[in-house]
Amino acid sequence: MKDSMRTMARPYAILFAIALVVALLARIGLAVMDAAGWLAYDYISASGVPMLDVICSILTGSAFVAFLFAAALTLMVSAAGAVLQAALFAKGVQGAGKPAAAFLWGWAAAAVSLVCLLVVASGILSGVQVGSMSSKLPGAGMLVLAAVCFTAFLGTLLGASSQVMCACISRAGGRASWNLVGAAAVCGAVVMVLTVLTFAAINTASPNVAAVGGLLAVDCVVNVALLLAAGKFTK
Repeated sequence: MKDSMRTMARPYAILFAIALVVALLARIGLAVMDAAGWLAYDYISASGVPMLDVICSILTGSAFVAFLFAAALTLMVSAAGAVLQAALFAKGVQGAGKPAAAFLWGWAAAAVSLVCLLVVASGILSGVQVGSMSSKLPGAGMLVLAAVCFTAFLGTLLGASSQVMCACISRAGGRASWNLVGAAAVCGAVVMVLTVLTFAAINTASPNVAAVGGLLAVDCVVNVALLLAAGKFTK
């Protein structure tokens, strides 16, 4: 197991290094734009409305574009991490396609994608905005717990995605493409329902911590179940 993980570490390290370089370059670019006065800020935020409305209300045009870039980078790293596991399995790399490998590298991809998001997002808001938002947020312990829970959700989801792709490739024959389409439809429908419910619980003026935590726990359990089920079909 240790040798196989070491073999897979190199391509993942390259992927993560590229993502972090892009995130750092974006952060430097945002710093230059801020210093030059090309990045505008809006200090009037909405109140008593869902969480995303509050966030979007303080984004100017330039900040909104930067936010879209940060989200796209996060999505790219997440998707690339899952696809990379399937590609390594297709190439016959030892250990690739195992549920444990999909789970661990899914977590790694999730963690790196969130780091990239934080690096870029740190340059989108001004110090005044960050200070204002910090005063309205819960304590550091709760924020760390929230980050861990979200990483767990995303990590198990990426692990499940990786394993499902490996299963499709393993049992494909000449129908690998259609197997992937079918798996995306079936598994995607399950994930969509859970994501909608979780998003609805989070995106309120005062999120219910117990409800959000319970839904995230259900999400993780379902993701792990999908991962293990796909593992049974992976030769």
